[in-house]
Amino acid sequence: MGNIGWTGIIIIAILIVILFGKGKISSIMGDLAKGIKSFKKGMSDDSSIQNEDSKKDSDNTNSDNK
Repeated sequence: MGNIGWTGIIIIAILIVILFGKGKISSIMGDLAKGIKSFKKGMSDDSSIQNEDSKKDSDNTNSDNK
């Protein structure tokens, strides 16, 4: 019952195209791509902020030891 073959996947894909239309699917995929890009940008921004904070902390400990 849980086995879906290639024919089942193709039938499901055809039904999705019929229900939503080709234009709607492409706009959904474009929105999804924009969301992924902004998520990656946010994650890289967060990483750079953490790296800057760790550099400041190490600079502060080095100046305290002098």
